[in-house]
Amino acid sequence: MEKEKIEITELQEKREYKIVKRNDLIQNARYNLSAQEQKIILYLISKIKPEDTEFKLYEFQIKDFCEVCGIDTRNGGNYILLKDTIKKLSDKSMWVKLDNGKETLLRWIEKPYIDENSGMIEIKLDKDMKPYLLKLKEKFTKYSLYFTLAMKSRYSIRLYELLKSYQYKNECEFEIEQLKKMLFAETYNSFKDFRVKVLDIAMREINDYGDISVTYELERQGRKFHKIKFKMALKYDIDESIKTFKRIDRVINKQ
Repeated sequence: MEKEKIEITELQEKREYKIVKRNDLIQNARYNLSAQEQKIILYLISKIKPEDTEFKLYEFQIKDFCEVCGIDTRNGGNYILLKDTIKKLSDKSMWVKLDNGKETLLRWIEKPYIDENSGMIEIKLDKDMKPYLLKLKEKFTKYSLYFTLAMKSRYSIRLYELLKSYQYKNECEFEIEQLKKMLFAETYNSFKDFRVKVLDIAMREINDYGDISVTYELERQGRKFHKIKFKMALKYDIDESIKTFKRIDRVINKQ
C-alpha cells in the first residue's frame, strides 16, 4: 500500500511538470501536429530544468509516458503507435516568424532512438529550439502539463496554449482567418464548420480540463463573422478547480 502511494505521488508529480515556452514561439508559429504528437513534445519540454543551458538526450520508458498521459499501459500496440507517432514528428517542421519579419523553418526533434527490448525512448529536442525553450527571463508562458492531458482535440491543446500566452491581458482578439491559419484549420471554409468542428470542441475541452475559464464574442464585417475576441480568467475558485481536477482524473485514469 505504501509503495502504491509513492508511485501515485510520483506519477502526479510528473503530470504537474511545467511547460515553459517563449511567447513568440506560441504566437508566431504555425504547425500541424496531432494531439498525440503535441503531447510528446510537451512531455519532452516538461523534462527541461530551469538551470539547463543545453538540451539533453531525454530518456523515458514507453510505459512511463503512457502512464503520465493516461494511455492504457496494457495495450500491446503502444510501442508501434508511439514509434509511428515519433517518426511523423521527426519528419515535421514548423514555420516561425522572426523579429525581422522573415519566416524560417524549425524542426522539433533531432534523431530519436527506440529500444524495443527495454521499451526505452531517447529523444533530443532540435538545437535551433534553444532560444525558445531555455533560460527564459521574460515574455514566456508557463503552465502545467497536467491541464493538457485530458484534451483529445489537437485544436484544444493549441488554442489553450495560445490563450495562456495572453492570459496576462485577460483577453485577446484575432481575425477569424488568422486564427484558422494559426490552428492549421484553413480547410474549414465555412465559419459554421469551423465553429462546430474546431472552436466549440476546443472551448469545451479548455473549460472542462484547463486552468482557465474562457468565453468568446464574434464581430461581423458585413454579413460575415470577421473577428473573434476571447476573454479568459484563471480558475481561482476552489470548488471550480476541484471539479476540473476530478474531470481530468476521470479521463486520464480510465484510459
